[in-house]
Amino acid sequence: MRRLTLAFCGCGSRARTYAGIAAEMPDRFALVAGADPVEGRVEFIRGKSDRPSDFQGFASAEAMFAAGKPADVVIIGTQDAQHRDHAIRAMELGCDLLLEKPIANRLEDVLAVQAAARRLGRRVVVCHVLRYTPFYAQVESLLRSGVVGEIVTANFIEGVQPWHQAHSFVRGHWANESKSSPMILAKSCHDMDLLAWLINRPCLAVSSHGALTQFTAAHAPAGAPARCTDGCPVASQCPYDAHRYAQPEGRRWLGMVYDRAKEATDEEIFTWLRTSPWGRCAFRCDNDVVDHQVLALKFTGEVTATFTMTAFDDGRQLEIFGTKGVLRGGAFVKKHLGCDLVFTPHGWNQTAEKITVETPTGGYAGHGGGDAGLMATLHAELTGADASALRTSLEVSIQSHRMAFAAETSRKEGRTVVIETSAG
Repeated sequence: MRRLTLAFCGCGSRARTYAGIAAEMPDRFALVAGADPVEGRVEFIRGKSDRPSDFQGFASAEAMFAAGKPADVVIIGTQDAQHRDHAIRAMELGCDLLLEKPIANRLEDVLAVQAAARRLGRRVVVCHVLRYTPFYAQVESLLRSGVVGEIVTANFIEGVQPWHQAHSFVRGHWANESKSSPMILAKSCHDMDLLAWLINRPCLAVSSHGALTQFTAAHAPAGAPARCTDGCPVASQCPYDAHRYAQPEGRRWLGMVYDRAKEATDEEIFTWLRTSPWGRCAFRCDNDVVDHQVLALKFTGEVTATFTMTAFDDGRQLEIFGTKGVLRGGAFVKKHLGCDLVFTPHGWNQTAEKITVETPTGGYAGHGGGDAGLMATLHAELTGADASALRTSLEVSIQSHRMAFAAETSRKEGRTVVIETSAG
């Protein structure tokens, strides 16, 4: 087996996750280059390489690409607005891609990446990692077996979780649409991809409503300053108090944006927060992405679906209603029934079947095992004879992005948006 060389364009938390997994597969991958303005992040990936002295580190993606083709495969993990240019440049240099979602933050840029991949004959795997999880693989297998009959409608929910919303979409990189992406794309293109994959039909139209309701100045506690570190009178009662970053669970979140989160003292964390975006009051930020959004979707064959994204729940849920029965699963089923899925056949005196999905090797860390699942198949997908067999190829992934962009247009303009099914 020929090892594929990997270069990392952006060495943030997602790239470092993939690097750690790839380092455990030395027969398949060699980590040879990395680019990031934060030197310590590049050095982290160098430390995962089995030949660190040969590893090439760069302070920017532009510097890495200026040096020539960096590797067989470039893992694009930069900010959403940078994906288009970095992806196209890497492909022009002869690299295949592992591209973090979203493909790009505007539809025209998504289509530009697609056109470049077709023109250059490059393979692109999009990081829709939930397809690689044991849970969703089991759901897909059950649906294809015909046990639920023909799918008639589906209901999906994504509970972002309040702290996650505040960390990433209020204080964080994805808080402002003009600097990143709409919430439905940045957070929920995973779910659009799951709907498209599991229903297995083209989406024809989307209607959507949503808003930013909670994380606004109108809901700031009385007397709350601009920063939690400036002495908030309700800090001890506030679930979003930035001082919580010094707690064990808070440090896990902080590690995504502050490289010394594990070893720093509490006081060092508080000092960092005094000038960091993550030290701001969650009700006094410049965020404008929604904290809740609902979609009604129409697919071919008169199949319908609904999707809810909300900051005010935790975990994903699904209900798939078929002509032979109903399949339910997700966080609520796991918590209250102790299994992963429940299938209830139609008819009198039918018994619901509880289904437990086998825990993946290494547990469910990393998107329910999806990160490891993607990396476990990446070598085969990029070297196999059939380029069309990629599970989350660029071509496959574009439908989810069309659905997300259509939903955002619908939300803003108050109308149902028709999706061109003939578009490539």
